[in-house]
Amino acid sequence: MKKIITPILAGAVALTYAASTDKASAADFKIKMHHQTPSKAPVNVFLLSPMKKALEKDSGGRISAQVYHAMSLGGRPPQVFNQIKDGITEIGWTLPGYSGGRFPLTSVFDLPFMVSTAEATTQAFQEFAQKHLMDEYKDVHPLLFHTAARFKIHMVKKQIKTVSDFNGLKVRATNRGMGDLLKSMGATPVFMPVPKVPQALSKGVVAGAVLPWEIVIPFKIQQIAPNHTLIEGPRGLIAATFFLGMNKKFYNGLPADMKKVIDKNSGMNIAAKVGKAYDGIEGKFKAMAVKRGNKFATLSDADVAKVKASAAKIHQAWVADVTKKGHDGKALLAEANALIEKYSK
Repeated sequence: MKKIITPILAGAVALTYAASTDKASAADFKIKMHHQTPSKAPVNVFLLSPMKKALEKDSGGRISAQVYHAMSLGGRPPQVFNQIKDGITEIGWTLPGYSGGRFPLTSVFDLPFMVSTAEATTQAFQEFAQKHLMDEYKDVHPLLFHTAARFKIHMVKKQIKTVSDFNGLKVRATNRGMGDLLKSMGATPVFMPVPKVPQALSKGVVAGAVLPWEIVIPFKIQQIAPNHTLIEGPRGLIAATFFLGMNKKFYNGLPADMKKVIDKNSGMNIAAKVGKAYDGIEGKFKAMAVKRGNKFATLSDADVAKVKASAAKIHQAWVADVTKKGHDGKALLAEANALIEKYSK
């Protein structure tokens, strides 16, 4: 009996695989989706994989997509934007802050205290982008501008209990806004993409990092840096901006009905949902660090006031910088703040 069933099962599996392969190969439009984090990271769970499924379903199978995790298409995280532009990947997810001053107006959302919840701030960022950032991203087709939840401070040995505890420490920073904030608190910022952070922490290259829980747990940073510091209040210490884009030539070459499928599953149509998912994972991931017995501290109101005073100067410097580039920096900062408040209500 066993000899009869085995070939039948093997044949069924082969037929199923062949049907699946034929379906993918039969798709009119094939999309690669490239990003820097592991498959279990929230960006894949909450954004890329759901988008892949939605595009395939809503296109009636005319679109097929495959997600490539952890830079498996090659290159380094700061190169993903150019990979989108050059067509190495049809869709890519990256951090504009990795590209230095390439996206000056985008960086308003990289400034200190420009984040409430991820849900509210993502919607604010997306609306701001649609009005003000299209020229910065003219070489690609933007799909989504979003942020993670507010960042926390994670240290290997020294617990940050007051602002003065930062003095003389090297701390990983994501972008210029975060770097300027760390400098103002007496630390030395060290810039690097997230995938390099665990090794930098374990080897003592940096004493700590400023990150949200959603990336701490997938990279097991809570095991290397078990001392955490939180900042309470309606606005978080800082966040980072994220960008999901599509190759412009690929998008422009799609027929109108397939463009509608892309548009339906991008922009403001998904901003609130993606942001809400990022908020939801924060508490669950923090609980894992609590369960480990990690140490927690909260900056006092007096220390937060000191940090906000430094942040105000960083905001002023941003305004001056973009104003020199021909923009109304003061108005843009005010509008970004107003949008965060609008969606935070």
